[in-house]
Amino acid sequence: MKSTIRKFFGRNVRVQAEPSALRRSLVVAGLSFPIVSFVSARARAAEGIEKFWKYNTKPDEYLAGVFAGQVPAPLVADTGGKSGSLLQPLPGRLRYWRANGRTAWIFDEIGKAGYAPTTCGFVVKGGAIESASVLIYRESRGDQIGTPSFLQQLVGAKPSGAGIDKNVDNISGATYSVNLMKRMAQVALALDASVPA
Repeated sequence: MKSTIRKFFGRNVRVQAEPSALRRSLVVAGLSFPIVSFVSARARAAEGIEKFWKYNTKPDEYLAGVFAGQVPAPLVADTGGKSGSLLQPLPGRLRYWRANGRTAWIFDEIGKAGYAPTTCGFVVKGGAIESASVLIYRESRGDQIGTPSFLQQLVGAKPSGAGIDKNVDNISGATYSVNLMKRMAQVALALDASVPA
């Protein structure tokens, strides 16, 4: 067997193989890397992309938390085909939940055309936002809207003209996401006011 010195990644390495055998082993090693990468990417896809979202709360889990495990039967609000200020239109009929003077609403809204939808939940009580939650955030930037410090700014918000009466601080790099939260809060308040108590 022939011994040669080869330079690999800036280092001298003594190789105990024929040049053709060495070439074959390098080719095999080089080809196996993309296959391993492809297999691991397929495994991640099989697990579900949901695993990689920053926030990933199923609506059923959210409602169980809102109503302390006693989730009421869903009711249906007629939206009249209106979507308020939302960029993504509401369906003509939208499910909501009511118990103890509180209503819970779940929306999907986009920050801007072409963006992935963000799923959020809002609880309204006495004509004001009692709580806001980001259930599923599918974008790569702007997930700060799901932090408790941001969401606390929406608590107590009431309708005011075409928006809400609370000043919500912007987040650098997340302007579209901040605006979508304000739009959803406004629509939750408007729908709560339109359904029978």
